[in-house]
Amino acid sequence: MKTLKFLTLIAIVSFGLYSFTSIVQTEWKVPAKYVSMKNPTSPKVDANIGKTLYATHCKSCHGTKGLGDGTKAKDLNGDLGDMSSAAFQKQTDGEIFYKMTFGRDDMPNFDKKLKNDEDRWLIVNYVRTLKK
Repeated sequence: MKTLKFLTLIAIVSFGLYSFTSIVQTEWKVPAKYVSMKNPTSPKVDANIGKTLYATHCKSCHGTKGLGDGTKAKDLNGDLGDMSSAAFQKQTDGEIFYKMTFGRDDMPNFDKKLKNDEDRWLIVNYVRTLKK
């Protein structure tokens, strides 16, 4: 009985700490490996494929111009970001690739939906065209 109470207490404390850190943590930490990762695709090649992939997989949340105003945006929690902003655009290609691949909170991971890394890199190239 003592063990059950102890495990219950640990579970409650763990859940509380997890809930607190998910509320407090606003910065999306990207591992250094991805921050320095170079995009292997040329922005001049297959640009239309990146645009089409964005329209298929990203536009419903992020909007046509990447402003975070897609048709599904109002149903999501958190800030979807403004892909045209200087703050978004100053991220490395690797950071954007990481966030798209692994997701977080309402941002789904696309490593299974877009199994080919090249497709995700082509989307990175396309979102670069959204800058103001």
